[in-house]
Amino acid sequence: MAPPVPTRWWALTSAMVLFLLVSPSIAIYCDEDDCYDLLGVSQNANATEIKKSYYKLSLKHHPDKNPDPESKKLFVKIATAYEILKDEATREQYDYAIAHPEEVFYNTARYYHAYYGHKTDPRAVLVGLLLVLSGFQYLNQWTTYNQAIAMVKKTPAYRNRLKALEFERSGGVTNKKKSNKQMNKKPDEDLSKELDLQIKGAEKPSIWELIGVRLILLPYTIGKLLLWHCCWYWRYNVKKAPYAWEDAAYLTQRSLGAPLDSWMNIDESTKEDLVQRRLWEKSNLESYMAEMRKESKRRR
Repeated sequence: MAPPVPTRWWALTSAMVLFLLVSPSIAIYCDEDDCYDLLGVSQNANATEIKKSYYKLSLKHHPDKNPDPESKKLFVKIATAYEILKDEATREQYDYAIAHPEEVFYNTARYYHAYYGHKTDPRAVLVGLLLVLSGFQYLNQWTTYNQAIAMVKKTPAYRNRLKALEFERSGGVTNKKKSNKQMNKKPDEDLSKELDLQIKGAEKPSIWELIGVRLILLPYTIGKLLLWHCCWYWRYNVKKAPYAWEDAAYLTQRSLGAPLDSWMNIDESTKEDLVQRRLWEKSNLESYMAEMRKESKRRR
């Protein structure tokens, strides 16, 4: 059996990351070459020796002096090696990478920070990171959602509901000459739309739930929350107004520690009874919990 799509996706991503990072960290400086060897100097050479060797080699391999294509490629490598070794900071990093090739992540981070950190606007990096994360999040949500739909369609309950819907839509008359595929095609599509709203934990993806969008809307969300708290405080703490049913229901749900989904599934008469008990008051909640414990023992 083939692995699920998310498993294959993350396996491929992990493999690519490992392929890029497991290679020797010194390769990010002068590719597979040694920067010192390219300039023909030892690792103990001073700045004057490095500069002297570079000018000598650049005159020999410069494209204006040597038209050989291979010589041009070598000139580019020599210039890169000199850029790394002429600066004390980058040379120190390169020497550390040679001495500690196993510290791949650390050496790579130091390299890119030194060469690109000052050239990159942090805001652009943040926006790019949010776009990438949001893209992965949206793709993962759609994959999970489609897999959940496919699994539900394979269950007997779905097939039974499909048959019941077909029977209802046809007025209790079925055409046996039609194939099952033809007969069930339209109801299948209609029932799928209904099932879309019933799959808990695999809701249809929405751009409003993406991390990037939520971060952009964070100031609005915080402002709205503060306004709600201020209105609540003014209405119920200052004016001492009686709780509206929706607000009383919210307090009841919070007092019981019930998830929103569970609270929404409770029938209206039970909700009404719970709200009337004023469970947000400690004494009422304790009495209710005591009743529930007694009821639980009685049923055992």
